[in-house]
Amino acid sequence: MPTTPTSIAAFEISSERGFLPLQDPLKRLPKAFEAWESVALGLPKLLVSDQVHRTIAELPPFPIEAIKADRERERAMLLLSYLGHAYVWGGPGAETTLPARLAVPWHQIAESLGRPPVLSYSSYALHNFFRFDASREIECGNLGLIQNFLGGIDEEWFILIHVEIERKAAPALAVLHGCLDAAEARDAERLEISLSQVASSLGWMYATLRRMPEHCEPFIYYHRVRPYIHGWKDHPDIPDGVIYEGVKTYGGRPQQFRGETGAQSAIVPSLDAMLGVGHKQDVLSSYLREMRTYMPPAHRGFIESLEARTPVRAFVQRARRQSLTAAFNACVETLQAFRSLHLEYAAAYIFRQAQTDPKNPHAVGTGGTPFMEYLKKHRDETGENLLK
Repeated sequence: MPTTPTSIAAFEISSERGFLPLQDPLKRLPKAFEAWESVALGLPKLLVSDQVHRTIAELPPFPIEAIKADRERERAMLLLSYLGHAYVWGGPGAETTLPARLAVPWHQIAESLGRPPVLSYSSYALHNFFRFDASREIECGNLGLIQNFLGGIDEEWFILIHVEIERKAAPALAVLHGCLDAAEARDAERLEISLSQVASSLGWMYATLRRMPEHCEPFIYYHRVRPYIHGWKDHPDIPDGVIYEGVKTYGGRPQQFRGETGAQSAIVPSLDAMLGVGHKQDVLSSYLREMRTYMPPAHRGFIESLEARTPVRAFVQRARRQSLTAAFNACVETLQAFRSLHLEYAAAYIFRQAQTDPKNPHAVGTGGTPFMEYLKKHRDETGENLLK
């Protein structure tokens, strides 16, 4: 049964905000959480001292029973994730055991949200912004971060660029099922109009990504922003993972979770699904599937709803309509350009940087992968879908 444009609301998506929350994220939890919020606010100072582990371990019990609303749950997940990563990566060596005071509520909140207890893209970007002027757009220049590790313009800009990209993706996301509806109905004219909207949205995303170097320097990103977003799966400095003290379901066994990465955004997998951009079955495709477990379940469901249908590529190829083929190729070309630019940044911001700390390897992505190889494969497989 075709999916109508309004049904995207069932996947917690809007035509104005895309995958960003329908309401701007909550800046702070209620007064009962004051001690935890105070430590989170002080992370930039704690991380340049030797106080971060002691301070977090001595926090009062996290009053999880006081969490009532979804926005509070997301704020709690963000707060606990930042504190968890500060605890693991905030010293001279990686900590491999999280204290129960932090681990237990983190696990409980994560379970309620359907995501692992680790810092993921949803907390790092989707639920980590505020607008200076609520009457203006969600775009750089009107945005600030709610939570930082060290703070500074480079960290702010790196994350806020991703927030704006999510907003710029909204017009495309709104018509993905409409594209599939048009292809199923063999309505070439309607499909062409919708694909043109997707291509425009992709163009805005690409233009936003190009702004990354304006306020985020490669050296600063690598040495001051990146160290805290690594996870503990396939990380050479924590080969066995991290123990979550007091979490009964883990039974004292180390857990392995991947770190925050843009691969946990649902935008590109959704576009791939509609267009028919496939990835050969290999280690990379398995990794991309794994990344979905770090997404909000509703966003994961949206990708799956698109993949359950026949991509538009086959119809475009059969239609042999020059203007329709051009509209389809404009989407694929811009998506490939977006991936190419991402690859260029990965090389400049990570791969070419001099590694000085085993906790921050330059050949392994924050998701624990050989990222340069994976990103090249992404780009090349996208280009293979162009129609002649």
